[in-house]
Amino acid sequence: MKLTICELSYLNELITSCVNTITCMSLFKNQVTDEELKNLLNVHFPIHVEDYNRKVEFVKDVKTATGKLNVPELNTAIFSENVEQSKLAEPITVNTNVTKLTDREIALSYFLTLKRAGKEYAIASMEATNPNLRQFLKDAYTMSCNHSFEVYEWMAKNNYYPIILATGEQTGNIGSIYNTISL
Repeated sequence: MKLTICELSYLNELITSCVNTITCMSLFKNQVTDEELKNLLNVHFPIHVEDYNRKVEFVKDVKTATGKLNVPELNTAIFSENVEQSKLAEPITVNTNVTKLTDREIALSYFLTLKRAGKEYAIASMEATNPNLRQFLKDAYTMSCNHSFEVYEWMAKNNYYPIILATGEQTGNIGSIYNTISL
């Protein structure tokens, strides 16, 4: 089975995105100071390299590409439900003369990259006609989701990203609009 022009176009864009992610992560790993964030980057890095390699395999020879990506489990042990909800996230100042990134800048850049990549994987998987490619793209989407969750949790825990829980009244107002369906 050959790639469709649509699949090839998505793969080209996703491969280019991987080049950017891997390059940035290489820089991030050398500049990060927080040990927990450094560990996240070091654990995630080889998975991004594997993701890149699988995509290259699809472009080079779709017939032999396995497309199997080792998707990490979602680490829910770090869930931020216990993070102080009343604190506002620390104000952020845009750095227009960067010589070295802060841990917050590293995490935010990586987080936004993961979110964007996840959206692209979701869209590309919907367009894929090759079953192996479709499964690979779905796995890559899950990888992006799981990694972004871990980075988000690190940012929330360090008061770098706001966590604002809905009140019971807000939830009740929305919940009162809908009713379950009985079949």
